[in-house]
Formats: sequence, structure tokens, C-alpha cells
Amino acid sequence: MTFNPNADISGGKTSKRGRNTGIAVGGGLGVVALVIVAQLLGVDLTGLLGGGESQESAPDTSIEQCLTGQDANERVDCRMRGAAASLEDYWAAAAPQELGIDYAAPQDFALFTQSVSTACGSATSATGPFYCPPDQIIYVDVTFFDELESQFGASGGSLAQMYVVAHEWGHHVQNLAGTLQAAQDGQTGPTSNSVRTELQADCFAGAWVGAAAETRDDDGVPFLQQPTVAEVADALSAAAAVGDDRIQEATQGQVSPHTFTHGTSEQRQRWFTVGYEQGPTACDTFGIDGAQL
Repeated sequence: MTFNPNADISGGKTSKRGRNTGIAVGGGLGVVALVIVAQLLGVDLTGLLGGGESQESAPDTSIEQCLTGQDANERVDCRMRGAAASLEDYWAAAAPQELGIDYAAPQDFALFTQSVSTACGSATSATGPFYCPPDQIIYVDVTFFDELESQFGASGGSLAQMYVVAHEWGHHVQNLAGTLQAAQDGQTGPTSNSVRTELQADCFAGAWVGAAAETRDDDGVPFLQQPTVAEVADALSAAAAVGDDRIQEATQGQVSPHTFTHGTSEQRQRWFTVGYEQGPTACDTFGIDGAQL
């Protein structure tokens, strides 16, 4: 998905964080809480948190050099800042007008390196992108985008990267709506609340993509150009790559539906498409029968 070169992306709330190498990762969540967080947020925090302390490095201010859509087209960190600016413009209007949610921006969108401390505990790059409800911050190590292609088989592309961000932003919207808290029952399986949560976040991501070309900077310049068919296919490829069935087949050689927490590849693609074509009001994955998921 291509940014308009002269769009002003400087308002995108984005920071860079990181730690030095060779650190013991510390955290304060218990095992049960970690399992619940992992199921709800689309991230495996279990095994990443333990004892130990470390000093977090000073914030990297190079993100401040990301000012225009042209920068976003050339650099992945600038692309993240541009995506944040567009997503914020979209949800500031869509959340209250279409979903009846009082919207407030995430506290931050943190690009981290190697490991990071959060209100959900400490995490490493192996965690993957995640949203932490207690601090209302989205965390992404952009090296995940390379892994999405090399390890998960996604086709890549800028919209595939921004789909990941939009999915996590969807979790923030769910948090504001009280959905994350209400869905926290620790259950797994094809019709579980965990799967419904993840599919709704995919649908919210699709809704943003469908309207992204209409989001504008303070001067009225559209942040993004209309996505092409190929770019939407890249986003769908990324959604499919992280389906429960595909990941389980690749990692354990068999599919175990009773352990699903995210939905199948087909479901994730389908719900992204629902949002893309129909908008966020069509994303009620909790109000339908399990057979319709």
C-alpha cells in the first residue's frame, strides 16, 4: 500500500525502544495470567517472562526523521509511523460513529529491538507483535515482518506489514469497548472467545484497509493511495500465514482444533475481507453462531 509522497506522517504516535543483548528477561505475570494474555492478544508470552532485571536503553529518536509519505514508502520504521497516523485518523471517527465506542488513542506504538519491558511483563522479539491492555501500548519488532515471509510463508509487501499493525490496533479498540476483558475465560477451540477476539481484530484491520485511502493529514492530504488488488492479496497472505491450522501443521505436523486460539487461515482471510468490504459494523464475531465463524 503506497503512501502519498507529500502526506504529513509526523503526527503518528510511534517510538523506538530496545534493550542491549544478553539480557535476562524479567516480568511480573503468573503462568495462568500469561496463558490468558497469550490467548487473547495473539502472542505467546509464556516462557518469555521470568526473573532478572536489566537496564533499558535510551529511546531511539530517529523515528522523528520520518516526516512524509515518501519516507514511509522508503523505510519500514517510517511506514509504521505513517500507519499509526492513518489508523488514528480512521478510528477517531469510526469508533464513536460506527461502533458507539468512546475512542482514545493507544498510549504508544512502540517499535522495539530484541526485548522490551511492558505492563504485561517483559518480552523478546520471539514474542511477535502484541498489544498490552494494562499500558495500552502496541509493541512490534519489525524483524517479525521478515519472519512472516521466511518462516510463515507470507508473500510480504507493505500492506502485509500494515495489516499486522492494524490487527493489533483492533485489539486496542476491543480493549476500549471492554471486549478483551469480557472474553477472558481461558477457553480454546474453534468457537472460543479467543478465536472470536482474533477474528474480530482481523475484521477491524480489513475495515481500516477499506477506508485507508480516505484518511487524511491535518492539511487534508490523503495518507495512502487506494490499495491495489495485489496489495490486498499480500494482506490476505499474511492473515493466512498466521492461521492456527497452518502454524500447527508446520510446527507439529498435525492440526488440533480444540487448541485453536486465533482461527484458521481461511477464517482469518474471510473476516479480513468482511471488514474490508463492509466496514467495522459487520465485525461482530461474538454475536453469531459458531458455525458462522
